[in-house]
Amino acid sequence: MDDFTHFNEQGRAKMVDVGEKPVTRRTALARGSVLVNAQTFALIRSGGMKKGDVLSVAQLAGIMGAKRTPELIPMCHPILIEGVNLRLALDEARLAVDIEAEVRCDGRTGVEMEALTAVSVAALTVYDMCKAVQKDMTITDVRLVEKTGGVHGDFRRENE
Repeated sequence: MDDFTHFNEQGRAKMVDVGEKPVTRRTALARGSVLVNAQTFALIRSGGMKKGDVLSVAQLAGIMGAKRTPELIPMCHPILIEGVNLRLALDEARLAVDIEAEVRCDGRTGVEMEALTAVSVAALTVYDMCKAVQKDMTITDVRLVEKTGGVHGDFRRENE
């Protein structure tokens, strides 16, 4: 249990005290995808979904998700996010909506959870907006690609 920072001496959950950590520039990049069928892909691309423009709504939802991360993840610190850049792209070969979120701040703790939440909420929004047409979509490969800043240093996933 010594390796886990979110447990106290009794083995119960605690929020880590980051007050003594230095303020550094923090960035995180996360990615994920929603796999759909050809009919759903065509409707997304043409803007023909009854609920509206899937990509625009999912982009806004992902940004909102990043901003609300501490309300959803119990041990996540509220931080002053300085920027969220959410990109959605259609991959016709894979019949996929690819989602990428980059989050930035100057702070005492990282923004990995905010980037991962942004991707997840955007993916869930794609699913929600398309579920009347297709129920068997797959949200897949939500992952942290890279992060910078902090005492643990930078991270870059291999093969990205």
